[in-house]
Amino acid sequence: MSHGIPLRPGTAGDFDAIYELLAHVFHEDSEGFRDAEKIVLETDRSLICDDEGIVAGHATAYTRDLTVPGGVVPAAHISGVGVRATHRRRGLLTSMMRRQLTEIHEAGREPVAVLWASETTIYPRFGYGPAAARLKLFIANREVRLPAPPATPPRLRMGDPAGLIPEMSRIYDEVRTTRVGWSDRAEHWWRYLVYDPKDLRDGATRLNAVIHDSPDGPSGYALWRVKDDWNHHGPNADVLVREVVATDPAAYRELWRFLLSIDLTRKVTFRNAALDEPLQYLVDEPRRLGAVLADSLYLRLVDLPAALAARRYAAPVDVVLEVTDPLIDANTGRWRLTGGPDGATCSRTTDPADLECSVTDLGAAYLGGTSLATLAAAGRVRLLTANDPSLAFGWHRPPSATETF
Repeated sequence: MSHGIPLRPGTAGDFDAIYELLAHVFHEDSEGFRDAEKIVLETDRSLICDDEGIVAGHATAYTRDLTVPGGVVPAAHISGVGVRATHRRRGLLTSMMRRQLTEIHEAGREPVAVLWASETTIYPRFGYGPAAARLKLFIANREVRLPAPPATPPRLRMGDPAGLIPEMSRIYDEVRTTRVGWSDRAEHWWRYLVYDPKDLRDGATRLNAVIHDSPDGPSGYALWRVKDDWNHHGPNADVLVREVVATDPAAYRELWRFLLSIDLTRKVTFRNAALDEPLQYLVDEPRRLGAVLADSLYLRLVDLPAALAARRYAAPVDVVLEVTDPLIDANTGRWRLTGGPDGATCSRTTDPADLECSVTDLGAAYLGGTSLATLAAAGRVRLLTANDPSLAFGWHRPPSATETF
């Protein structure tokens, strides 16, 4: 209950009202948006602020797995969070986020929750830390060159993305389990990914797919569309890249060669590139990639000991963490984390703490993309002894996120 407006679980019959609210909150009202939401929305995981039959607020979670350092864990993928403009500043968002975290914790299945923050000032208040970053690339594609092509031309084939889902899924799954920050994709998530109504294209072409074939079978794919443009110099179209996934460097390189050389284009835009995107080290003029740093995944530890025990650590670690969590009491206290590359345990202890932090900052460090030492330099984490676990919490590649949800 918030200001007299009760919270209740969603049902399948609430879809139309939920969609109407989301269209209002995210300024996106079209049949394409409606049908896309219908593919993935789990109304049984929705929370609704019900003001006498009006859906005044909504938050939901998607049931997916997340790759973390050294493993894969169930993770509540939080989405569809919004409050009707007529009901803002009345505590509805706080009520929904608290209730949602309580229910996820009590269910005991998902030790972490993740989200993309439309407003980055909001979610740290509820324990979500900035756990991964991304690069947005705005490439001047006629001003970059890749290494010389192989003597034997690569085998590339285009096709309808929906028809290529089985092959793309196999490639994605082979890569996903080693790429921290990537989520699993059940069949309905693939349908959502390639769903391509005209009213969601913003004037661009239909979604295209290309597969790279190696002697052992498909080894990479790319999804993209083109937004046409001409100026007084001539063709000036923009290749809008959705994702590039490859199981080996050769496939990755040739997919990018293809994307950078599409006729009548002068720009390539890729908004979900990894911080360590290999393209940066392939082109002859990396400044022409136009890289801009942006945030991506925010992560929240819901079951702290289970989450810390579920991942692996880059170096041996035996450290006592004193953690504060104002929303989930069970996470507050001192925890001894012992582990390394082969496994970990985490249990309560009364031993003196080596490090003090909030659950928000521990969430930021969880995927290995935000250093505890950097957070200490910012005054957010207190290192109380010389036993600094920063190296152990890192990983050999930074986390990335291939998709928003």
